[in-house]
Parts: sequence; structure tokens; C-alpha cells
Amino acid sequence: MPTTVITPPGRVSMPNLRELWQAREVLYQFGMRDVVLRYRQTAVGIIWVLLQPLVSAGIFSIVFGSVAQLSSDGVNYFVFSFVGMLAWNLFNNIITRSTNSIVSSQAMISKVYFPRMLVPMSGILSVLLDFAIALGLGFVLLLIYGINPGWPVLLLPIWVALLVLLAAGIGLAASAVMVKYRDVAYVVPWMLQTLLFASPVAYAVPKDLQTLYNLNPLTWFLELFRYSLVGLPAPEPWKIAAAVAVSVVVFVGGAFAFQQFEREFADVI
Repeated sequence: MPTTVITPPGRVSMPNLRELWQAREVLYQFGMRDVVLRYRQTAVGIIWVLLQPLVSAGIFSIVFGSVAQLSSDGVNYFVFSFVGMLAWNLFNNIITRSTNSIVSSQAMISKVYFPRMLVPMSGILSVLLDFAIALGLGFVLLLIYGINPGWPVLLLPIWVALLVLLAAGIGLAASAVMVKYRDVAYVVPWMLQTLLFASPVAYAVPKDLQTLYNLNPLTWFLELFRYSLVGLPAPEPWKIAAAVAVSVVVFVGGAFAFQQFEREFADVI
């Protein structure tokens, strides 16, 4: 029989990719458990996934489009807002579910050994399922309003993968820090709420504020999503390169931070 020796991660180390791959079935089971628990004993089930972006897009269309008279770059305001909510919900939900994942699984973590990083990452599966369902509704809206995104729609999986990496990196770091500092449970929702209105989720960036907004990486991703889904012009090449670089750097940094805090999980959780 093979022998497995469990050792704590080093003070300066990265995740063991081979170990994570071998435990991929655990990741799948955690993800499926999350899906089942979320929709069990709900009256309308998966319809909640469609209601959230629809209602949010409708409210944003009234507030920003009709009342504030903000621009949507010539695109129907409801569709413009809906596409922005698709990207935002993907980013927001991954971070939100990852942040509290380690603390909420403390009983299992303190008794059973498995790669701890699988816990915050498992939530990504259910978020992607929600995103796929909402994206299907998005394509229906494109047909209703006669919007043809063209070939750039084929690039959408790349933008989704990059945004998932960015959110997962933040979520990994936040979930690890929260084990020791529970203040994270209050800080992260507040920061995400602030970021929602500081990002052009439901309005086009005014020309005189483009330099300021370009400091926010979410601006690049929102432009990339709208380029692929509603046919707006492609962002500048530097934004695409920056989106790739920032996503990879944040994910690697989040994984590294998780590894450093993981040494103390069993003692403080």
C-alpha cells in the first residue's frame, strides 16, 4: 500500500499542483454540494439566477438611463446594463462565496486532510453554472433587440477565464486572511458594494473621466465583455494585455498568500 506523508507547507511555497490535480474529484463533489444546498427547498429554484441580473438591469436602466440620462454608447440601455451585470455577478459571487468558505468549513478542515485550497475554489463551479444560465438569457435578449455581436463572441470564454482568475485570486487571499482576522467578513462586502458603483457596470465611462476609470481593472473587463456581446469597439490593446497580466499576477499572489496562511489554519480556526 502506498504511504502518504502529510507535511505543512513551507514558509515560502506555492500550491502543489500535482496534489490538487489528484484531488480534482473532491473539488467536483464540493462544487456539486454547493449547488444542491443553494437550491434545495427553494420555491423557484434556478429562476433566482435569472431574476437577479434582470431586476438589477431594469433598475439601473431606470436610474442611470432615464433619470440620470447617462450614456450607454448607443446600445439599448437594458441590454447594456444586463451584460455589465453578467460580468459583475461573476466577479462578485466568486469573491463572496470564497471569502467565508474556510471558516464555514472549519469542522471538516480540522478533522480531514485534503488540499485546503479546494474549499474556496469549489464555489467557482456553482458560480460558473449560474453565469452560463444567465448568459443563455443574455443571448435571448440579443435576439429580441436585434443585436449581432459578430465573431468577437468567440473570445468571450477567454475574458470569462481571465475574470475568474482575478476573482479567484482575491477570494483565495480573503478566505485565508479571514481565518485569523474575522474583520474581513465586514470589509469585503463593503469594498464590493463601493466597487460596484465605482465601475461602469451600468453606464458608459464619460470621456473626461476615462483616465481615472482606466485605473480600475474591472473597467477593462466590462469593455471586453461588451465588445464580445453587444458589438462595441474593441478596447485598446494595452487593456487586453493588462487584463491578462493582472489576472495572472493576482491569482498567483492569492494562491501564494493562501499557502502562507494555511500553516496556521488548524491552530486558529
